[in-house]
Amino acid sequence: MEHSVSSTRAVPTPAPRPAGTPGPRDVLELLKPITWFPPMWAFMCGAVSSGAGLEGRWWFVAGGVMLAGPLVCGTSQAVNDWFDRHVDAINEPHRPIPSGRIPGRWGLYIAIIASLISAGVAWLLGPVVFVAGLVGLAFAWAYSAPPLRFKANGWLGPLVCGLTYEGLSWFTGAAVMLGAMPSAEVIAVLVLYSLGAHGIMVLNDFKAVEGDRQTGLTSLPVVLGVGAAARLACVTMAAAQVVVIALLAIWGFALSALIVAGVLAAQIAAMPRLIRNPAKQAPWYNGVGVTLYVLGMLAAALGLGGYI
Repeated sequence: MEHSVSSTRAVPTPAPRPAGTPGPRDVLELLKPITWFPPMWAFMCGAVSSGAGLEGRWWFVAGGVMLAGPLVCGTSQAVNDWFDRHVDAINEPHRPIPSGRIPGRWGLYIAIIASLISAGVAWLLGPVVFVAGLVGLAFAWAYSAPPLRFKANGWLGPLVCGLTYEGLSWFTGAAVMLGAMPSAEVIAVLVLYSLGAHGIMVLNDFKAVEGDRQTGLTSLPVVLGVGAAARLACVTMAAAQVVVIALLAIWGFALSALIVAGVLAAQIAAMPRLIRNPAKQAPWYNGVGVTLYVLGMLAAALGLGGYI
């Protein structure tokens, strides 16, 4: 029979985190990885729409994906959480800043550091991407920070988000691949999908209606009511896609036009459920309708790039 013997060796313990500093997990939560997907997807659509091959450009593509998602989008989330900490204390008190897990002014410091890193990576990807990156960072700050604080306006805030999350990321993807300005056709389609994304951003505002109302943010669900805001979001998303379908057909991209028409028909079929109970069904529609919307973006990009 074996007997256990107590060890006299000291077991090393992890060094405690300095008081007042955030942990890596809390910083990652602040940057909201779940929000990185839309701009990364739009960047991919831009790369595809350029029609340029990937040979010799893998590092540029990897850098562009990082720039669109973790860097510029992550920066925008940190900026938003810092300047919205009083709103999140009502809507989402568990978030890193209002919960105290990111203490003091660390939320602001993280936003500044992330901005500098983003600008540095954009510089390495070339002058066109550098300018696009600076524009994205400028909008990230202007959206949340005073004195501009675009998000305080229910019409302007979603427009800025749509143009940066979808349009600017798409533009960056095409510019990275081409090393130059994208074609007029590509720019026209990315602008239309950006305008349609205004509706997606309005749907995102449904989760914060109570906090927005209490803090004076004039989001469209607060100003128009959730029912009217939901109908407006649906019309905005659908109208942009109708114009995209028409342009693709005129330009001779018949298969792309047909695919976008198909995903639009599926979105329209799902819209009545959203409109019947917008506050409850907005998350469901974000999962179903928005997925169909971005699949249409890829179909349009494949046509523009000459793949279908």
